[in-house]
Amino acid sequence: MTQAADTTLRIDHAPMTLRELVVGRLRDAIIAGRFPGGARLVERTLCDQLGVSRSVVREAIRYLEAEGLVETLPRGGPVVARLDWPQARQIYDIRRLLEADAAAACAARADATVDRQLRAALADLKKAFASAKPEALLPATTRFYEVIFTAAGHEIAWEIVCRLNSRISRLRAMTLATTNRSTSGSAHMQRICEAICARDPAAAAAAVNAHLSDAAELARISLETRP
Repeated sequence: MTQAADTTLRIDHAPMTLRELVVGRLRDAIIAGRFPGGARLVERTLCDQLGVSRSVVREAIRYLEAEGLVETLPRGGPVVARLDWPQARQIYDIRRLLEADAAAACAARADATVDRQLRAALADLKKAFASAKPEALLPATTRFYEVIFTAAGHEIAWEIVCRLNSRISRLRAMTLATTNRSTSGSAHMQRICEAICARDPAAAAAAVNAHLSDAAELARISLETRP
C-alpha cells in the first residue's frame, strides 16, 4: 500500500536559525537608533543582552558588516557604521535611478493582477504609516517596492536594492521621525500607485522622484544638524 500525498505535513518556510534571529534583533536595534553610529559593539555585553554565545554574536556582526551597518576599526573592534550626508546622498541617487525606472516599466507592463497586488501592498503600507512603528513600516514599504520591481521585470535591480536595504531602512527610520514633511510618505506612495494603475510611466517616474527628493532633503537636514 502506497502512502498518499499529504500536503499538510509540508514545511513551507524553514525555521529561523539562532544566527538569523540575532542578526534580526541587532539590525532592528541599529535601524531604530538604539545603537547610534559609532557605538561600540562589545561582544560580551551583546552575549549577555541576547542570551547567546560569543560565536553567534561574532557571526551576526560579520553578517551586519556585509550589509553596511557595522564596520570594524583597526584597533577599536566592531562599531555601528556612521551614516553621513555624502553617503546618504549616494544611496538616494541610486534609488532614484533604479526606482523611477522600475516604476515607469511597471506602469507600462502592469495588468489587473499587478493592480490588485499593488493596492493591497499600499493598504498594508497605510496601516503601517498609521501605526508609526518602524518595525511595521519598513517591511510594508519593502513589499510595496517588491511588487513594482517584480512586475517591471527588474529582478537584478531589485537585488541591488535589497543589498542596500539595511542602509535604506536606516534612512527611512530617520525621515519617519521628522514632522516637517511637505507631503506625507503615505501620500507619495498613493501617487506612485495611482500613476502605475493609470498606466502612465512618466507620471510614475515623476512620483518616485518627488518622493525621493522629499525624503533626501529630510535626511540631509537631519544628518547635517545632528550633534
